[in-house]
Amino acid sequence: MAECRIYNLAIFDLDGTLLDTLEDLMNSTNFALKKNGLPPRTYAEIRSIVGHGIRNLIDRAVPEGTEKSVADSVFEEFKEHYKVHCADLTKPYPGVCELLGRLRDAGVRVAVISNKADKAVQDLMHVYFEGLVDIARGEIQGVPRKPAPDGVLRLMGEFGMKREETVYIGDSDVDLATANNSGIDHIIVTWGFRDRDLLISAGAKVLADNTDSVFELICDQTV
Repeated sequence: MAECRIYNLAIFDLDGTLLDTLEDLMNSTNFALKKNGLPPRTYAEIRSIVGHGIRNLIDRAVPEGTEKSVADSVFEEFKEHYKVHCADLTKPYPGVCELLGRLRDAGVRVAVISNKADKAVQDLMHVYFEGLVDIARGEIQGVPRKPAPDGVLRLMGEFGMKREETVYIGDSDVDLATANNSGIDHIIVTWGFRDRDLLISAGAKVLADNTDSVFELICDQTV
C-alpha cells in the first residue's frame, strides 16, 4: 500500500521516548549526591522525577530542606559527571532507529526537543541517531523549558509547518502538556518514564505501545 502522511513534522522528546537514559541519569545523580554527603536515590525515585530539566531533577533529588548552596554543588557535580558518562548505559528503545528511518523515507521531517542540556543532546544524537534527525535541541538559554511551547513553536517556524501538520511524541505528562500548550496533536508512548495509568489520568488520548503504532499514527498506510 502507498504511504500517506498524516503529519509532515514529527517532534520527539528524547529521554524516555527515543533513549532509555535512566541508569546514566541515576548514576550521575547519585555520584553528585554522594560527593556532597547526601543519600542516594533509587531507580524508581529517579524515574518519577525526571522530565523537567536537570536542575529540577537535582532539586528534587536532594533531601527536603537542603540549603541552596549544597544543591548548587550537587548540580555542578552532576553536570561534570554526566558530561563524561551520559552514554555509558544509555541505549535506544527497541525499534526507535528503524522508526526514525521509516519516517524520513516517508517524507516526514523529524526533530527532537529535550529539557536536557543542549551539549548532552548533541552528543547523544551524534552517538545514536546520526543522519536520522533533521534538528535536535536541548535546553537553550533564553528559551523556556517544556512544557512551555516556545521551543516547539520555534521549531515549527524553522520548518515552516502549521499546527495541523505537526505532532509531538513523548512519554510523560510534561510532554502531553507541551503538545497541548503548543496547540498540536500528541502521541504518548507507554514504554518510557511514566506509567500508563498516570498518562491517561493526565489526559493522554492517543497512546502507542510500540514503534510500529507510532509510525501508523503518523503515516496512514491504508490509502
